Amino acid sequence: MNFFKYFILLIIFLITVSCSKDKVKKSVINEKNLDAQVFEAYQKGMDSLETGDVLFAAKKFNEAEILFPQSEWAPKSALMAAYSYYTQDYYKDAVAELERFIRIYPYYKDLDYAYYLMAISHYEQIVDEKKDLQSIVNAKINFSLLVKDYPNTEYALDAEFKLDLINDILASKEMYLGRYYLQKKKWIPAINRFRAIIDEYDTTIYTEEALHRLVEVYYIIGLENEAEKYAKLLSYNYQSSKWYEQSYSVFNKKYKKKRKKVKKNKVKNKSILKKFSSLFN
Repeated sequence: MNFFKYFILLIIFLITVSCSKDKVKKSVINEKNLDAQVFEAYQKGMDSLETGDVLFAAKKFNEAEILFPQSEWAPKSALMAAYSYYTQDYYKDAVAELERFIRIYPYYKDLDYAYYLMAISHYEQIVDEKKDLQSIVNAKINFSLLVKDYPNTEYALDAEFKLDLINDILASKEMYLGRYYLQKKKWIPAINRFRAIIDEYDTTIYTEEALHRLVEVYYIIGLENEAEKYAKLLSYNYQSSKWYEQSYSVFNKKYKKKRKKVKKNKVKNKSILKKFSSLFN
């Protein structure tokens, strides 16, 4: 009787082991098939990208990611979907893909590239600094992040260059508004705009003019000490510029008259030289 019990248990054990092996074998086969499907979808995406069919390419890359989200192909496919949109100027779609990528794969090894592509997608939407302020701001945020968090990458180098251009754009906007308020004799808004250039965009080409405009406005409203402070700052940094001369003339009216007289004489002398040289023709 005991022998019969052991015999039954042995048969059950053998059946269980056999089924387990079949399941493992079937699982391995399914995984191999799935991996092949992912690679096939990814390859179709690459082929479509090369032929310029970016929408189909992005679709295939998304398909590759969905098929096997735990595989190494998933983050690559997500990035390639974003890049596909970017190549044909579908910037909003590219940004949406990249935002999703950064949210899902925050520790991926090529995260710096994702931020760079995001920054460029915003940057290339800038057409008019008066209208595209949000694109300018978004580009600056992402380029700044690259410089701060990935300083030793090739992307950071280009990001620094692009940030200089963006700051010039933002400073030009402030200058445009500052001049407008100055013309309308709205002194406080004008001061705020010119101060913004000095405080936030002091490395741009608009710094010299902003300093002069502050000298001009403060002098007009009777705050001569403030005007003199900015005139000294302009003198210290940009003594050879035309804006320094104009600021100097705000305090010294005789200097202004003298400069006009010198300029008039120069024009007259130039005219005489021109007539003299014509004798040899």
